[in-house]
Amino acid sequence: MAAVSMVVAPLVPLTRMAVACDMLDPSFDSHGVTWKRGEGATIEDYERTPTPEAENEWLKSPFHALVTSDDRMLRRRLDAGYTAGEFPVLDEFKRRGATDYVCLVERISNDMCFGVTRGVVVSWCGDGRGFDDASIRFMEALMPAFATAFLARTMRKTTRALLATYLGQDAADRVLAGNVIRGRAEPLRAVVWFADLVGFTRVADTQSGEIVLAMLNDYAEAQVEAIEGQGGHVLKFIGDGLLAIFPGAEEASACRSALAAADDFRARVRALNERRRAAGLPTSEAHVALHIGEVLYGNVGSMRRLDFTVLGAAVNEAARIEALCGSLDQPVIVSTAFADAAGEARSRLVSLGRYAMKGVSKPQELFTLDPG
Repeated sequence: MAAVSMVVAPLVPLTRMAVACDMLDPSFDSHGVTWKRGEGATIEDYERTPTPEAENEWLKSPFHALVTSDDRMLRRRLDAGYTAGEFPVLDEFKRRGATDYVCLVERISNDMCFGVTRGVVVSWCGDGRGFDDASIRFMEALMPAFATAFLARTMRKTTRALLATYLGQDAADRVLAGNVIRGRAEPLRAVVWFADLVGFTRVADTQSGEIVLAMLNDYAEAQVEAIEGQGGHVLKFIGDGLLAIFPGAEEASACRSALAAADDFRARVRALNERRRAAGLPTSEAHVALHIGEVLYGNVGSMRRLDFTVLGAAVNEAARIEALCGSLDQPVIVSTAFADAAGEARSRLVSLGRYAMKGVSKPQELFTLDPG
């Protein structure tokens, strides 16, 4: 953007330039950059759930008017003959001394676009005598190359956001670094977190799909924020369940992080349940199992459909431990291996006794958090 403005500004009376295109991101629906004379360029990402004021501003903007039409250019001279009120932002530009405004869209084919807006929108704001015909032709000639460069930049940003959204940040980084080959997995010692919601099947059987989906999202958000807040990596949603890991060369530190996440998650669930009960919505509790062991962390699946996840006996054992939370009436249960690796955090744990688990060769002692 700065490079383009350096080329354009000496040739046309440019005071402001803005460019934007759609993004595929859960938090942001578009990406833009604004350049102002004397101030330089500013990157702007626009939230996917804007305020009513921001939504109204978008609907009354020249960008919206252009992208929803079949036109390639929208121009308004901000001179003595200008009629205020059509686009509030242009009224503001005129008050600041602008005399001319040009907005151009470079549309692209469906197989190249991300999101709803098929292309890149650029606005040019000038002062003085405004833009002459040669300036307009120059802007139009610049659009294909400029749009290509901006889309390449935005696609990279979108790709990273999409991979992090669906795989988690750590797995996304590994995929972007080249780990896209089936069967390529790294042996890793990590704390395994396996959790699910209590009584969710009953809720799903008695409530509408809309209520069930919103409920899943509420509890998933509480869990993900607790896990990622302590450095954990969320790998997979399994219905109302969730699989995550806390890797780390220092096992006691990984165990402390997992226990801190469990504490945070339980606190978030309590607060969430209060809000949901006040709103007359169904609530749930959660069961969490923590185990530590060696896992394989990487790609599994077919040649054309892979999953980046963890595999191994430690994962299966964590799932078996979680299944005992209900019968033992405990929100959090940890394994012997976890307790042994927990270091000073071992003092937070109390024994529940020894239990046999399906698929696990020997009964083992299980622990929970000391209520005190």
